[in-house]
Amino acid sequence: MANIVAMNNGLYNPFQNFDFLYKVCFLSGKTFNSPVLQVPLIPKWLLAQASLTGEEQIQFLDESIRSYNTLVIPVNSEVNELFLNPLEEKIEAAFLQGYPAVSALPELDLFNWIGKFLYGFVYQEMHSALRKEMTADGLNMSQSLMMKFANLNFMMQNLYTNLVFEDFSPWSITVVKLENEETPFSFRDEINTLTFSLKLKDFGIIACLQDNGTNKRYHQDIINEIKNKALTAEQFEELSARFYYSAYLFNRLPEYTFMPVEGTIYIEAMPLRGNMSKPLFDVWQTKTYGQVLENFWKPWGYVLFEIIKDPEQPMSFFENPHLPTAG
Repeated sequence: MANIVAMNNGLYNPFQNFDFLYKVCFLSGKTFNSPVLQVPLIPKWLLAQASLTGEEQIQFLDESIRSYNTLVIPVNSEVNELFLNPLEEKIEAAFLQGYPAVSALPELDLFNWIGKFLYGFVYQEMHSALRKEMTADGLNMSQSLMMKFANLNFMMQNLYTNLVFEDFSPWSITVVKLENEETPFSFRDEINTLTFSLKLKDFGIIACLQDNGTNKRYHQDIINEIKNKALTAEQFEELSARFYYSAYLFNRLPEYTFMPVEGTIYIEAMPLRGNMSKPLFDVWQTKTYGQVLENFWKPWGYVLFEIIKDPEQPMSFFENPHLPTAG
């Protein structure tokens, strides 16, 4: 844990004192003096666009079940008014217009918005873990996971501070058009890999927030194939399954250096290959991928047996499935 706690980069680090008690801003800590508000994690505008009441429920890792409208994160009122609300308004306007506007959004805006969404769930999980699992040795969570979460929080602080990504983007973000222009709202997330997907109306978004673009490069063939095409519901779930599975196979923990220079903090990505000779991804296992796919294709009832009937060529709704072979 020392590498996180000792990191003195001029940015707020919630993992230094485990600030997950709803008392200080999730993003800025005590940087600003104004009051802290409890802001809905799932914004009201999104519930409205998705025709949801907020009573819908979600299950957390500790198996507790909570409704959407009970989920809040602590935000400094100044940060909320000057930085988060303008971002929400920008995303809201794009979502209202659909795919053309969403696909035209700067990826940094999507990263910040998805990051807030996903980190909000990390915050809830950390709060629950602190209440239940604090021991004399500290929180029962891997250091690598905390480092990943801390880095995401550092990066999102670009919202209110001068922060520059030096010749890299820490994310893989893919926005696709959907055939069904009335697709109901739904989302998935996997906080261990910081992977997220969402679909609504005529667009879908898939994002890996801490991979330096590696997952997108890994799936470049299929991304090239679907460019300018509208995906069926089955195709979007298949594409999502590929990203979720490859994010699980990604075997590096990205590390970064933070360099404050004259009021600006520059973030540089350390080489992912480092001195390791093994590929960036573990071996793609057809059966495990098939199990992921079976879960994503639940609405259509496809079972593992038929998905991997041909182990060399699992079931696919794409013309050229392009299964990855190496990392």
